[in-house]
Amino acid sequence: MKQVLVVQYSQSGQLSDVLSNLIAPLLADPAMEVTVETLRPQVPYPFPWPVLRFFDTFPEAIYLDPPPLQPLAVDPTRRFDLVILGYQAWFLSPSLPVTAFLKSPEAARLLRDTPVVTVVACRDMWLMAQERVKELLAATGARLVGHVALTDEAGSVGSFLATPLWVMTGKRGPRLFGLIPRAGVSPEQIRNSRRFGERIASVLTRGEPLDGHLLENLQAVRVNERLISSERAIRSGFLVWGRMLRALGPQGAIQRKPLLLLYIVWLVLMILTVVPLAALIKALLTPLTQKRVAAQKAYYGAPSGSR
Repeated sequence: MKQVLVVQYSQSGQLSDVLSNLIAPLLADPAMEVTVETLRPQVPYPFPWPVLRFFDTFPEAIYLDPPPLQPLAVDPTRRFDLVILGYQAWFLSPSLPVTAFLKSPEAARLLRDTPVVTVVACRDMWLMAQERVKELLAATGARLVGHVALTDEAGSVGSFLATPLWVMTGKRGPRLFGLIPRAGVSPEQIRNSRRFGERIASVLTRGEPLDGHLLENLQAVRVNERLISSERAIRSGFLVWGRMLRALGPQGAIQRKPLLLLYIVWLVLMILTVVPLAALIKALLTPLTQKRVAAQKAYYGAPSGSR
């Protein structure tokens, strides 16, 4: 019997819905045993988020400072044929509970020499978060064999307002008679994530190797090349702001709040100016940099990018 471990952390429930659809074929297969591990921070994160607390998690998220987790239910000495890791993207980084798991001694034991498929559901700015996940997985000795990235149906522009309003009110929308679209991944995308589970079940059942071809040609990943430079630039700024905020004290410290307000203003200005400008420059230079752009898309989409 094949053993599959699913590790997840979802606040709104969207990622849990994605994973439920994805693993449905595995659960239906009598040759599979699926264990689901839901990460539980010792101090729970709220949903919806109070505005300042949301932004106050940013320095620790960007610097991958792990919060304490409650003990895992799964025995860390168990061996699995595959681990499916579901995460959210927080400030171009994996969510803090997932960071805490990946940095834990338990993860090092569970993931060593084990194939891993990562699953993210978020806005279409997930590239830098996945880079951090790759680094953390490599540190445990895991083998990344697949990646699924489902992005908001509202697109880059529409999700600029839709996603923060969802995060801070708990309501997806749409709003203002549709001027602000519905936040989140579309129900159709969520339902169709079942196809990844069907492929995984098929490969495991046949005893084929779990490698970078696992989710090939399933449209598991779409890299928006216009956002590559934007994500890099914003992450560089995040590191500077995060360093300053951490120097003022831990999460919740009152002395952080004035600088947090300045950071919020900076972030909005970056999204309104740097992101569209970088996208425009990228589009204008594409005819001259086609090979470089293709190489970037292949790199960030690996191992499940479009062929």
